Amino acid sequence: MSCEELRDSYELYALGIAEEPERVEIREHLDRNCPTCVPGVRGARALMTVIGAALPEAQPPARLRTRVLAIAGGAPARRLNWSPVWAAVAAGAVIAAVLFNNREHRAAAELAALQSQAAAQTRELARLNEAMAILNQPDAKQVVFGGAAPQPPRGRVFIDPRRGVLLLASNLPPAPEGKIYEMWVIPKAKGGKPVAAGLFQSAGDGTALHVRSGPVDLAATGIVAVTLEPAAGVDQPTTTPIIAASL
Repeated sequence: MSCEELRDSYELYALGIAEEPERVEIREHLDRNCPTCVPGVRGARALMTVIGAALPEAQPPARLRTRVLAIAGGAPARRLNWSPVWAAVAAGAVIAAVLFNNREHRAAAELAALQSQAAAQTRELARLNEAMAILNQPDAKQVVFGGAAPQPPRGRVFIDPRRGVLLLASNLPPAPEGKIYEMWVIPKAKGGKPVAAGLFQSAGDGTALHVRSGPVDLAATGIVAVTLEPAAGVDQPTTTPIIAASL
């Protein structure tokens, strides 16, 4: 069994009540000085020691003591010390709460991770659907960029007046830390300000797919460009375009 599978049994092992096969597996890990299980069991033992030291002595309700003595058939020959019994019960309750809390936190973390993954997959599916919708339009304008350049990047831009702009690129290395790619729709009119068209990052293999959804005035658009900008994006380009697809 792996260390991750044994993690929830450290406290039970420290108390000497771990079941098989976890007990044997933990012992084998400890015998080979497992760098995960050794400190894990050591911490569990320390926790049990702290819990035991922190628990106050407690007396059971008088009615319970009387009832037990009656069942036993009379008064005891000596006074029974109930404190250890109730301390053990209280310790067991605390330990159970600790174990339950640990498992609850792990389950919550796993659920959050699955929800995040599902949300990311939903966003990616929506993005691909938008891209396919533009590609399938017979009147979408297509522009090739970077074909004659000796250096990357290369690719195509598709513009559909009703659905938006699609950028497909290759040989576009991932933006460095603290930076991101930003796409711009630049008007034909002289002096017209570039319009921000969204932030994106390329994949590890240098490919990129970015969609700017919404109507586009194709007749008024002169260039679709991409610049490298700070991670939060900017209102206007601050660097020389890496990609410039002229319509």
